[in-house]
Amino acid sequence: MFTDSHCHLTFPELAADLPAIRSAMAAAQVTRALCISTTMEEFPQVQALAAGHDNFWATVGVHPDSEDVHEPSVAELVAATGQPRVVAIGETGLDYYQMDERKGGRGVADLDWQRARFRTHIRAARQARVPLVIHTRAASADTLAILDEEGEDGGAGSAGGVFHCFTESAEVARAALQRGFYISFSGIVTFKSARDLQAVAAWVPEDRLLIETDSPYLAPVPFRGKTNTPALVPHVAARLAELRGVSVQRIAEASSANFTRLFSRVAA
Repeated sequence: MFTDSHCHLTFPELAADLPAIRSAMAAAQVTRALCISTTMEEFPQVQALAAGHDNFWATVGVHPDSEDVHEPSVAELVAATGQPRVVAIGETGLDYYQMDERKGGRGVADLDWQRARFRTHIRAARQARVPLVIHTRAASADTLAILDEEGEDGGAGSAGGVFHCFTESAEVARAALQRGFYISFSGIVTFKSARDLQAVAAWVPEDRLLIETDSPYLAPVPFRGKTNTPALVPHVAARLAELRGVSVQRIAEASSANFTRLFSRVAA
């Protein structure tokens, strides 16, 4: 019924409890999950996890915050998408949140390595014909600009993909949608302080909507502050249903259908 479109089950907080996590998923009617790669060093574990379970899939990529790790080439990423149950490239993108020049931190100009890595991932996705899983934080203008420069305008040949754990403005959401991307909401949408995000979640077209946990982080209310797992994604769906004035089942069915459509290598 429910699909968690973004989780990190290989992270230490969850990896040791996989049988319990899968049992809780079954009890909560969470039937599928996409396991996300954040480094090339982690990718073999992520891919093996997906290959070992008929309701898990995997991505390959390097998170924008990951430093001092192996930097993949386009060819490496494309080759990795040929492995079983690998359905997307990412997560990738830009993250300027930790940058603070006022405190002696790095400036935008110091993050060319993030932008170069993002371009590599985009080019690999277009070549492999798989979608992108995009992380953008405090960097939406550059994220959109690079997508445009790399031809990701929603036209022929575009890889497309999803802006995961969306926390940006309505204007950024519209720009992503215009470029053919999906929008995924996490437990943040259940937080009382997230009024602007809730307004975005109320109008995103139903056929571009995904739900996720980003577990082990961002547990939804009423579990905020605790370790998150895919079994809690129904709470994200419930909040979206409330905001949109529809049933939880409708959100579950629509977001699961969207997941299958976007990640076209996935069996329904």
